[in-house]
Amino acid sequence: MTPEAAVAGFLRHVSIERGLSANTVAAYRRDLDAYVAFLRARGTADMASVGTSDVAAFSQSLRTGERALASASVGRMLSSVRGLHRFLVDDRVLDADAAAEVKPPKLGLRLPKALTVDQMDTLLKATGGDEPTALRDHALLELLYATGARVSEAVGLDVDDLDAMEDSGMLRVRGKGGKQRMVPVGSFARAAIDEYLVRVRPAWAAVGGSTPALFLGPRGARMSRQTAWLVIQAAAERAQLSAHVSPHTFRHSFATHLLAGGADVRVVQELLGHSSVATTQLYTLVTVDTLRDVYIGAHPRAR
Repeated sequence: MTPEAAVAGFLRHVSIERGLSANTVAAYRRDLDAYVAFLRARGTADMASVGTSDVAAFSQSLRTGERALASASVGRMLSSVRGLHRFLVDDRVLDADAAAEVKPPKLGLRLPKALTVDQMDTLLKATGGDEPTALRDHALLELLYATGARVSEAVGLDVDDLDAMEDSGMLRVRGKGGKQRMVPVGSFARAAIDEYLVRVRPAWAAVGGSTPALFLGPRGARMSRQTAWLVIQAAAERAQLSAHVSPHTFRHSFATHLLAGGADVRVVQELLGHSSVATTQLYTLVTVDTLRDVYIGAHPRAR
């Protein structure tokens, strides 16, 4: 089987049989296109001739040269390659898994970066205004901070997802793999969303026709992730925040501030939609680090 045919079969598998999202499949395709190009450059025309040394050489090539990748990127691409080879063995195309012994590079512990409560307050106030786009942007950012939702989850919301919010103050969020979770929405976010729904969305929805999307653009189409990213960047500039602010900054700040306020890590895990509590526990390290800094700065015998 040629490398191209192997990748095509694997992508069909993860898309149709495993039901992975279009974004995840696209990421697999980008990683494996690079792998195929590498194999072709080495004269490999049949996946049966790929050995452990070839996979190891690909991993090494990602870490060296002018376009060397960070360890996290190398690990992600190698994970795609390992998935491809496992699939070929499971599908009985190959007898042996050439990637099984090639380990990803070790990653340093990267703690999530969160804003302080005061910084977040400044950022949210920077989206204030009576213009339609300002009202929408303020509602979006308030919702991101209130719920810890990923930006893709926020722009993927439909108006019907707000139904439970009227009675219980809970929002239905569709996460990775189509999993749904219910997340509380605070009064500030509810007020901002209500104002957007009353003053902005009806006019924009009329332009674009019937659409279920909650967050729209002026032409009536669903708001894109790219537009949401630009909204966040513009707000950060207006707030004059020196720290790098991304859509995930809201998610990190949401979790960090909850834990600092005494929330149980298992509760935060459910709110974030993490499948493993180990992922959520990274935020406890951030909180402990903050406590240590406060202690050192305040206690007379700490230094």
